[in-house]
Amino acid sequence: MVAPTVVSIFAGCGGSSLGYKLAGFKELLAVEWDNNAVETFRLNFPDVPVYHGDIAALTSDECMRLAGIGKGELDVLDGSPPCQGFSVAGKRKFDDPRNSLFMEYARLLDELQPKVFVMENVTGMVKSYMKQTYLQIVKTFRACGYRVKGQVMNAMYYNVPQSRQRVIIIGVRNDIGIEPSHPKPQTRPISIMKAIRGADTSGTPPFNDKYAQLYDDIPEGGNASNLIGQGSCNCVKPHPDKPCCTLPKTQTGRGYATIAHPKEKRGLSIGEAKRIGSFPDEFRFIGKYYKQFMRIGNSVPPNLMRAIAEHIKDAILYKQLED
Repeated sequence: MVAPTVVSIFAGCGGSSLGYKLAGFKELLAVEWDNNAVETFRLNFPDVPVYHGDIAALTSDECMRLAGIGKGELDVLDGSPPCQGFSVAGKRKFDDPRNSLFMEYARLLDELQPKVFVMENVTGMVKSYMKQTYLQIVKTFRACGYRVKGQVMNAMYYNVPQSRQRVIIIGVRNDIGIEPSHPKPQTRPISIMKAIRGADTSGTPPFNDKYAQLYDDIPEGGNASNLIGQGSCNCVKPHPDKPCCTLPKTQTGRGYATIAHPKEKRGLSIGEAKRIGSFPDEFRFIGKYYKQFMRIGNSVPPNLMRAIAEHIKDAILYKQLED
């Protein structure tokens, strides 16, 4: 059977792309503007064409030309628009310019008309007053000709040793005649210690003196900010017998905004962060420590996307062929 096809926009370093690859998809095009992310993507996916630039400047005709497809021929359009404007860690403003990028996604969706689309975002978009924005997004996608369903999924139930909740919106083109659905939980949570055992620990920045002194006082699964007089400190010590907390995009490894090793006075190494993000050891990242960590923290965990992609392939794309 011919491999299903995917185009990934807001592709980052390729977390989603790796998930689709593991699920047996053929990626026809990746779209990304960040220089480090593009360089990292090309290093790991040398055979996938990349549009390196602003998505607002990418016309549907150019997108189809680069991907070698016509309108309606693509199986899956995947994308994770920058989500900081929706994040629960921020102020969640309606008019945050980063929130408007989903309209570029919707524009290409409407013009390409793939059979299925997948959009990932943070749970902040379905909370409090921001839920109105989420409902508007769903309405926009339905106007493009799709049946749409969103669901909060936690990566820790899909072979990812990280508690990472995200909203996954799946749409199926109306003429396909199949309701969108999501994969059911597949695995029990994996502890961080089990995941990182034997990982490469080279290149990890040492803690500064302040955090080295605080480390022993931070309880397992706790945060330095909870300690008396340390309200401005943000150093998390994951519980060794539970999945890691959500990896952030900002990680210095020296103390500030740092996820510490569960048992050692240091931050996580890039090798350990790969394991927590479900990237294979051989996946290569480039640049300084904080740049590499940012790529992992911004990525959709490959194993989560693999589960979603396999579900789409079996429950929608192949089912359509059977019908």
